[in-house]
Amino acid sequence: MRASRATSNPFAGLHHAETPLLLPNAWDHAGAMAMAGKGFRAIGTTSLAVAAAVGLPDGASATRDETLRLALVLGSQPFLLSVDAESGFSEDPDEVGEFARQLGAVGAVGINLEDALGSVDRHAAKIAAVKAAAPGLFVNARTDTYWPGGHGECGVRSGAETLSRLDAYQQAGADGVFVPGLTDAREIAALVARLDVPLNVLYSPTGPTVPQLGDLGVSRISLGSFLYRRAMGAALDALDEIREGREPGGRTPTYEDVQEMRADIADHV
Repeated sequence: MRASRATSNPFAGLHHAETPLLLPNAWDHAGAMAMAGKGFRAIGTTSLAVAAAVGLPDGASATRDETLRLALVLGSQPFLLSVDAESGFSEDPDEVGEFARQLGAVGAVGINLEDALGSVDRHAAKIAAVKAAAPGLFVNARTDTYWPGGHGECGVRSGAETLSRLDAYQQAGADGVFVPGLTDAREIAALVARLDVPLNVLYSPTGPTVPQLGDLGVSRISLGSFLYRRAMGAALDALDEIREGREPGGRTPTYEDVQEMRADIADHV
C-alpha cells in the first residue's frame, strides 16, 4: 500500500484504508454537522455551493473570503475538513501558499486545487508552495481533462495528457490526485496502476458504484456538488407538491433538529 507524504495527517490515513474514503461535501455548518452525525469522519466543502449561496460564479476566484469563513466555522468541529479552494484563488503560487497556511491555521487538514487546464508548471508551483507553507495539509491535485469542456491538446479527452499532468503534480508534492468526470472502469484501473499517490474520482450516478470503484483501486470518492444539487432539487419538488395540494415526500428534519445542528456555531465565528 502506498505510503502517504502527509504522514502526520490522520486524513491521509483514510486514503489508505481497506475501503475508499467516501467524502461528502458540505456548504454550511448545519449540513456538515448532519453529515458527521451519519458517521462520516471527514467532510469536504464544495466550491459551487459556496459560490451559489452568495450569488457569485464558481471557478472564477471570487469566493476566497467566503471559503475561508466557512473553513473557520467548520475547522474546529469533530471531523476532518478538506477545503475546495478552486485554483487557489490566485495565479501567484506564494499567495496560494499563504491561503493554504490560513486554512491550516483554522483547522483544515486538506485542500483541493484544480488546474482548470491551465499551465502545468504554474499548477505544480502552486502545489509546491502549499507544501512549503502548510506541510501537514493533504494536497489533492485536480486536473480537468475529463471535466465537461476539458480537452487534451488534440481536441479530445486525453489519457496521456491526464497522466502527464498528474505526474507533474505528484513530483511537485501532491499527496493525492483528482480526476473528476473520469468514469470508465478500464481507464480508472489503468490510471491507478500508473500513479504513486491515491486517486480521487467524483461519484457519478451513471458511473461505477462505490464498491466497484474500490475494486478498481480508487482511494477517495468525492460527492462534489451532488448533495447540494439534490437538496435544491428536493426543495423545488416540495414547492411543486405544496402548490398542487399534495403532501411533500422525502425526509424533513424538524425545526428542533436544525437548531441542534447549529447550536454551537456561535463558538466558531
